[in-house]
Amino acid sequence: MKNAVNDGVWSGTWVARRLGVELEGDEHLTDLLGMALRRNPKRAHLLVSHVLGKHVPQSPAVVHGHGVRLGHRVRALLGDAEAARAVVLGYAETATGLGHSVADGLALASYLHSTRRPVAGVTPAGGFEESHSHATSHLLLPEDPALLAGDGPLVLVDDEFSTGNTVLNTIRELHACHPRRRYVVVALVDMRSAEDAARLDRFAAEIGARVDLVAAASGTVRLPEGVLEKGQALVAEHERADAVPGAVPGGEVSRIELGWPAGLPDGGRHGFTPAHRARLEAALPGMAARIADALPDGSRRVLVLGFEELMYAPLRLAAELERTVPAEVRYSTTTRSPVLAVDDPGYAIRTRLAFPAHDDPADGPGERYAYNVAGAGFDTVVAVVDSAADTPALHAPDGLLARLAAHAPHVLLAVVPAHEPHLPERPAMLPEPLRGPAFSSYAPDEVGWLLQDLSGVSLEAPTEEREEAVQNGGAHYAESLPVEYQPSERYQALFHAALTTSADRIARAVGVVTETVLTERGGTPVLVSLARAGTPVGVLMRRWAEQRYGTELPHYAVSIVRGRGIDANALRWLAAHHDPRDVVFVDGWTGKGAITRELAAAIEEFERVEGVTGFDPEIAVLADPGSCVRTYGTRDDFLIPSACLNSTVSGLISRTVLRADLVGPDDFHGAKFYRELADADVSVAFLDAVSARFAEVRDEVDAAVKELPAEDRTPTWEGWRAVERISEEYGIHDVNLVKPGVGETTRVLLRRVPWKILAKAGAGADLDHVRLLAEQRGVPVEEVADLPYTCVGLIHPKYTRGATGADGRAVNV
Repeated sequence: MKNAVNDGVWSGTWVARRLGVELEGDEHLTDLLGMALRRNPKRAHLLVSHVLGKHVPQSPAVVHGHGVRLGHRVRALLGDAEAARAVVLGYAETATGLGHSVADGLALASYLHSTRRPVAGVTPAGGFEESHSHATSHLLLPEDPALLAGDGPLVLVDDEFSTGNTVLNTIRELHACHPRRRYVVVALVDMRSAEDAARLDRFAAEIGARVDLVAAASGTVRLPEGVLEKGQALVAEHERADAVPGAVPGGEVSRIELGWPAGLPDGGRHGFTPAHRARLEAALPGMAARIADALPDGSRRVLVLGFEELMYAPLRLAAELERTVPAEVRYSTTTRSPVLAVDDPGYAIRTRLAFPAHDDPADGPGERYAYNVAGAGFDTVVAVVDSAADTPALHAPDGLLARLAAHAPHVLLAVVPAHEPHLPERPAMLPEPLRGPAFSSYAPDEVGWLLQDLSGVSLEAPTEEREEAVQNGGAHYAESLPVEYQPSERYQALFHAALTTSADRIARAVGVVTETVLTERGGTPVLVSLARAGTPVGVLMRRWAEQRYGTELPHYAVSIVRGRGIDANALRWLAAHHDPRDVVFVDGWTGKGAITRELAAAIEEFERVEGVTGFDPEIAVLADPGSCVRTYGTRDDFLIPSACLNSTVSGLISRTVLRADLVGPDDFHGAKFYRELADADVSVAFLDAVSARFAEVRDEVDAAVKELPAEDRTPTWEGWRAVERISEEYGIHDVNLVKPGVGETTRVLLRRVPWKILAKAGAGADLDHVRLLAEQRGVPVEEVADLPYTCVGLIHPKYTRGATGADGRAVNV
């Protein structure tokens, strides 16, 4: 390979000829861009910038200069007064260095870039989606929340402005929190269609703001019919030949100490101010001199290789090195983006080095890439990473450094300290999740419980006493626990029979809801089950994703209490450890939709109080007989065997507890672990019986999921209306005492004081356990012809007996 860029041939020729893709626009457009094929099912082609310093090694002066000149144009557009009030926002990962260079040209503004790396303890100030990307979710993590809270101009910088969707998503998200009068969108190339441009104009008019565009060049990509399918076929055809030529093992790897200034941020992940810029400018000559001193004698061609989002610090080091050494210096960075490599002069990505991720990324392990490095004649590669990425994986035999050493005689490693934001102290640090076997009978990797262990506290009260206290307002239902129902042999036999007959149906529902979440939420969802009915479902969804795709989804269980909301401390923990936009709340089933409404209200309140955005209150459920959600496995009301029992099918965990004398303002809600019931535990047996059917139902699941886009999944809330009607017809006048559906009816019989059971006429084996429980408790079962559910449990209205509150007396709380 002579040259990684083009050997005098336009580096988009190969793709253009094979796919029929046409690049039209400014006369210098092809000087800026080449083309390659994505290994991505959402988009066939990739426009590859020659001047961005991501995929194509380039002179660092050229890379930095393009961004600085764009910044000069923005400053001239805004004027100095508005430029000083502006904030520049760059997009991860590709445009982090470009955005920072634009901020350099603007000179007066602070800089922030989005990130896909959550930082423990840093609460996101916002986030947005990049729908066509291989990794869609972006976080905004400013150290100073006021950085995005002003009303000065916001300058949004991306390498390529293709449809405008990402920019629209960003402005919509941020404008809702902090409205501004002016936005400036900056890109190296503007490739929007006329329709996309008009859409941005309409959007600006809708929000009453001015949106300007500054680009180095503009044009359009003409895509023929079937380009996605053609591109995928080409990738499949050439992937086997996607190999790196000329690998010669044995290059030397050594470390350079840069002398990075203490406390200076490594980039814009948490904000970078003009004062930070001044400190960096002063330190650059000394750091570049240390690199120059470490270069082997006779170095002729040197690559400074940055790391994913860490683009700016390596760029500035490379530019300073270029000014001070006689060697030819080039700059590029590693990337997450999977692209096909073809060693052809008319193709932009000539070679690909693949290596494992080495920074413990939030979305899990995976391949990372360095393009156009192998075969490019570099005698020295200076790899620049931050300290969070200086891990054993970086130094492993298949890691980045070893891959580079196979293609360059000398590899130098320079580590920039990852900036650690100053975090406001909370009154108490939240603990890590509880896990089995210390808490619950589930395996430790299947669920982390964001709860505190109250196993040593006496919380159980007789059912009748609890019922009277709850109905009279003397106590809240979450302040105590019912005595655990111990099933008879006959009831246990019913459970096992129900599990045998319904395992296929449950497996299908698990598959459908999991596939829906994976398709519609994208990325790597974080499953957060609502303890405890949602927890077995969350574990099963996690097992489906792992069995079918090898994907290990994070899964946590949190407490939500009707009338009190979701555990805010659990949400804080989740926001500190994951992107809130990745969180998917999971429950077992819907009844009338009370928890659905409770969660929506609680998330709204949490965002208002905490300033944390991104949590989606939509719940994914196994069964949605009440038509309360959009994401479900089925809308049939059928027996889910995990509803038949209490803790013995839920990891031996009690329902959750929220009582002021046990749960402080900075504590997780509580629950008990009933270790003493281990002999009766069927929690894992239930999971194993269902997951054993996954392979058998896969085709049925795929067929059902394929039909979902054509279905109207809009919630109708028909369950809520039915409950209101039943409440009035039976003289109850309190919807909280009407519990629709097989699962909720079972709960009434196990934990409350039931008055009567309404059963749909002709309901079969799904109600065998309900009839048995009703018989054991002396509760009448009334058959109803037009019942919209299989059954409905009615709690005894105005039940009285005298009971306990938090302090042992019947008092209002």
